[in-house]
Amino acid sequence: MNSFEGLGRALIVLGLILAVLGGVFLLLPKIPWLGKLPGDLFFKGEKWSFYFPVTTCIIVSIILTLILAIFKR
Repeated sequence: MNSFEGLGRALIVLGLILAVLGGVFLLLPKIPWLGKLPGDLFFKGEKWSFYFPVTTCIIVSIILTLILAIFKR
């Protein structure tokens, strides 16, 4: 295989991954419950706020693990 063929395939795969990620980022705001689940931490002070979506991260991680496991087979 020519080195340019490998580079071309890598660029195509990278482009597809970026396109899928772009689509995901466009669809995320349309999911109203995402980021507002029970277990997501939100603390607010007078001049500061802290937000860490623990439950959302766990659910997204499980979904991505299942999707990647399906594609790996």
